Amino acid sequence: MKIDLTDTTASKINKALVKGRRAIGTPAVGMVLTLVIVTDEENAYDALRAANDASREHPSRTLVVIKRVSRSPRDRTKSRLDAEVRVGADAGTGETVVLRLYGEVSDHAQSVVLPLLLPDAPVVVWWSVDAPRDPAGDPLGALGQRRVTDSYAAEKPVHELRSRAESYEPGDTDLAWARITPWRSMLAAALDQIDCEVVSVEVAGEESNPSVELLAMWLADRLHVHVRRAVSAGPGLTQVRLETTGGPITLHRSDGAMATLALPGQPDRAVALKRRETSELLAEELRRLDPDDTYASALRFGVDRLGGIPSATQRADVSARGPESLPVRQKAPESSAESAAPAKASESALPASPAGDADTGRPTPAQMPPVKKADSP
Repeated sequence: MKIDLTDTTASKINKALVKGRRAIGTPAVGMVLTLVIVTDEENAYDALRAANDASREHPSRTLVVIKRVSRSPRDRTKSRLDAEVRVGADAGTGETVVLRLYGEVSDHAQSVVLPLLLPDAPVVVWWSVDAPRDPAGDPLGALGQRRVTDSYAAEKPVHELRSRAESYEPGDTDLAWARITPWRSMLAAALDQIDCEVVSVEVAGEESNPSVELLAMWLADRLHVHVRRAVSAGPGLTQVRLETTGGPITLHRSDGAMATLALPGQPDRAVALKRRETSELLAEELRRLDPDDTYASALRFGVDRLGGIPSATQRADVSARGPESLPVRQKAPESSAESAAPAKASESALPASPAGDADTGRPTPAQMPPVKKADSP
């Protein structure tokens, strides 16, 4: 059932929700949280579809906030709120309100959302696109116990990870982190099966995929070893190779569905490692509303402390401004043959000093003793 409201108010929207529930014969409210989706008109359909699928596991009231841009300066001074109320089969297992904000009211979206939140229920805010630099400091983000962003949707994902690290507050998370949950579980289980020490790690994947960076930072943060970042054709993450005292451990996925796990002294085995839909990632994030300390620790490790191959943009900047402009985390390939091999990473010249890392005070990866196993994700 759908109810369209034009030039309405939060009070009228609440009345429409009650009317809709009575009309379909389900006046009782059995939802466990309020999910606030901040998106634009272009991405609203995909975001709402993912939320409806996730609601089968987490029945919720979904509030979709779309800020519309007025065409003329006169219209920008006029405030208007249009709403589309969906209940029953049109709203998954919960209920949905699509809010379209025009004019000055779009700058005060929190005042529209606040009266529509479920009482005594947690609030999760998800930016499907155009997440703010500081999610916890955003007026809408301040309403939520959990704030979900997606670095993959950003124009510069690696820069987005730096911004997330600088502004991190307990409750922040990212769908790029949820994408590597199966990889972290598989690698932790693999290290539990053999008695060895990890010496170094190489992580390969698409150049602009933030999940590759997050997995590399997680491994470097947990194992305290040097992690090289390699670039491959994808899709997504393609390979993790751990050099150990007992031999290499390799988890390789070339097709985005099935992976091959190779352990020293054991036959290779095929494991399911399918790339998941947005609805599955969102459902995973809604399962826990407490701060994710593992994500925070990996994020704060920093992408600049990884070793790898510079991107095409960085190579262009280097040729224009000179080698001194190259970031610390990478160095340029020594030959054209090396740059033509996408899955092979070059060593990074990380600064090593007795005092450790100058910014964080932590020992550099080269100064840390190797450990036997990774912490469970």
